[in-house]
Amino acid sequence: MLALIGLSGAILVHKEAWIGVAHAGDPLVRDPAVIGRATARMMAEPGVQSIVYAGDGFGLHQLRTAGGGGAYADQAGQIVTRWSSQWQRPELWLFDFHHHVFSGDTGETVIGIAGLAAILFVVTGTILWWRTRRTFKLRLLPRRLSRPAIVMHHRDLGIVAAPLLLLSALTGTMMIFRPVGELAVAPFGSYGSVAAALAPPKVKSGALAVRPDWQRIIAAAHARFPDATIRILALPRKAGDPIQIRMKRAAEWLPNGRSTLWFDAADGRILAARDALSLPPGAQLFNKAYPLHSAKIGGLAWRMVMTLSGLALSLLGTLAVWSFWFKRPRPGPKMQRIGSGPA
Repeated sequence: MLALIGLSGAILVHKEAWIGVAHAGDPLVRDPAVIGRATARMMAEPGVQSIVYAGDGFGLHQLRTAGGGGAYADQAGQIVTRWSSQWQRPELWLFDFHHHVFSGDTGETVIGIAGLAAILFVVTGTILWWRTRRTFKLRLLPRRLSRPAIVMHHRDLGIVAAPLLLLSALTGTMMIFRPVGELAVAPFGSYGSVAAALAPPKVKSGALAVRPDWQRIIAAAHARFPDATIRILALPRKAGDPIQIRMKRAAEWLPNGRSTLWFDAADGRILAARDALSLPPGAQLFNKAYPLHSAKIGGLAWRMVMTLSGLALSLLGTLAVWSFWFKRPRPGPKMQRIGSGPA
C-alpha cells in the first residue's frame, strides 16, 4: 500500500504538467468582473455543485457535478471538455486512489492507517539503522536481488530518505486523522484549537435563488479580500445552508486558501467571513500541511524533492514486499522435520 501511495503521489505532484487539456496553460485572469461573468455562465450548466477556479499553475476552471461528473472550462466560462465519470480523467481517478483507494471514507481511513504505519517504520528503522551505521553505503538500487542485499539497501536508502518520508507521512496523516493534526500543532495552541478555528459559523440562509447574482457575489468576495484570488465556490448541500466561497490570500500557502465567506443563498448577502491569516497559530500551521505534502509551494525545486520522497517510498515498499514474499530463507532440514508431523 505504501509503495502504491508513494508512486501515485510522485505522479500527482506533476499533475498540472501532464493533464493535456486545451487552455490549461493560460495565464490567470484576476479581474473580478471577468470571473463573475464566467461564474454565471458556468453555473448555468445543469447539475453544477461547485467550481474550483483556475490558479497560477493551471488555467482552467473545474466544474463538479453529481455522480462524479464534471467539466473543465476556460477562464471565460466556455466548456472545454466534459466527463460523466472520474474514470474518463486519469488525474481524477489517480487522485481518488491516492486519497481514498477508490473506497470513499473507508479507503481514506485505510490510507491514514498506512500513514501511521509509515511514521512507525521511519522511527523504528532509524533506531535499527543506528546500530549498523558504520557499514553505511548509499546505493540507488541493491547490488543484487538477494535478501541480504535488499535489507542493506533498504536500511541505507531509508535513513537518507527518512526526513522526507516522515514529512510526507505526517502531513498526510494530519489531514486524515484530525487528532494527529491537533497533536502535531499542539505546541502552538491547545488541543482542539484547530477544529474550533476551522468550524463553520452557525449562520442561517434562505433558499437558493433561481438565478443568484453571481457577478455581485464574486465582486463582494473580492471587495472583502482585495489581495485574494477566488478558489472554490460551493452551492448549499441542504436547505438552510449558505453559498460558500474560499479564497487564497497572497500570504497563504494552502493552494485553495482558507479565507472563507458565507453568502445568503437567497439574496447574496455576506453572512460571515473568516480571514485565514487571523486564525490561531496552530490552525495556520495545520493549513500548511497540505501544500507541503503536495508540493504546492516552493516551485519546481520542492516538487522534485517530494517526487524523490514518493519514489523512495515506492522503491522501499516494493523491495520490502519482494524480499518478504519471494526471498525469505527456506526452512532448514530441522524446521522441515518439525513441521512435517500431523496437525
